[in-house]
Amino acid sequence: MHPTPQQYPQYIAQQQRQPQRQQQPSRQSEKPSVQEIMQTIRTQHSNLYTQLEQAGVNRQLAETFIFLIVNFTRNEANINQSASEIYEQFQRETPWFNILIRQLNFPLNTIDRILTRLIEITVNILRGQQPSPGPTPTPGGRWSDWENLGGTIVGAPTVSSWQPNRLDVFARGTDNALYHIWWDGSRWSNWENLGGVLTSSPGAVSWGPNRIDVFVRGTDNALYHKWWDGTRWNDWENLGGVLTSGPAASSRRTNQLDVFVRGSNNRLYKRTWNGSRWENWEDLGGNLNSEPAAISWGPNRIDVFARGQNNDLIHKWWNGSTWSDWESLGGTLTSSPTVSSKRANHLDVFVRGTGNRLYKRTWNGTRWDSWESLGGNLTSAPASVSWGPNRTDVFARGQNGNLIHTYQGR
Repeated sequence: MHPTPQQYPQYIAQQQRQPQRQQQPSRQSEKPSVQEIMQTIRTQHSNLYTQLEQAGVNRQLAETFIFLIVNFTRNEANINQSASEIYEQFQRETPWFNILIRQLNFPLNTIDRILTRLIEITVNILRGQQPSPGPTPTPGGRWSDWENLGGTIVGAPTVSSWQPNRLDVFARGTDNALYHIWWDGSRWSNWENLGGVLTSSPGAVSWGPNRIDVFVRGTDNALYHKWWDGTRWNDWENLGGVLTSGPAASSRRTNQLDVFVRGSNNRLYKRTWNGSRWENWEDLGGNLNSEPAAISWGPNRIDVFARGQNNDLIHKWWNGSTWSDWESLGGTLTSSPTVSSKRANHLDVFVRGTGNRLYKRTWNGTRWDSWESLGGNLTSAPASVSWGPNRTDVFARGQNGNLIHTYQGR
């Protein structure tokens, strides 16, 4: 017999009294107790409480949900199974739980993601392990906890990827120089200083293996360019223009670059490297309230985003022959956007929204999905990249001026 909705409080209270009886046998007592695990979660993974509260779950109910998941994982589950398998078992054996979630109008996908993460943390504690801090595979649609990559950066970072499981992150330092940190597939490097005198956040893109192009605004408000050719970093070159924001870059094909900036009168401007020379600046109009973001998911496609004058997300695209008009995708942005693409005709746009949280809106190939809150506490615009059809990495500046990182997929 399963409890009725009226019996939920009594049933949960009864469940919370059971662990003390279950922890009496000596084999069980060798494990951390439920309360010890919960204390670890409170102190080391407090962002999960925040995410539950953002989903509408009050603190007392969040404690109850976490207790139920930790208690089940510790006392009922086979910890050699994956977190998603344990969560499926929990749902089978506790069918009233999903009924409760629906009756309280909590977002199912968000609750599922958070509780699966709690199971993974509990399993790691029971195994005497800590979750890997680097960009390693994660189950399904779950986003990792934010990790701290150190440094002291000014403004938003930018990121590019020139092969699977490779990430190159760039940021402006407190001395206004360009700094670089990278993930080589197994570990994060130390920060390196690439020099220059920046007056904006950088923009970066890769058009092929072992190739990176980085763009910044200089002290004369012109566009500057530095690139890694596979063996060395080349000197800065001046590409002119009068920038009123940081730049963004995309690449439609090998040895092709499209750089976008906000220029005079808040209009969008583009400068293109066509494989042999830099073309003249092109005025694409608009009325931007931030620096732009750009992505290309095919040889004849470019999508550009920015914050509009109403703090909404605005979008313009090149279809191979013409530029569209600007469209509004809504939202309330407190930063410029960033965009990545996991596959053809798929876009993930990330912004900092209200409460300094990370928000995502996705074009799934046929329509725009609703805005989704991914939590966090950002002090800059985010930066995103995808190095495979099931992988997205997002970076931002954290509360201490450090670089922070979250990721989804494998």
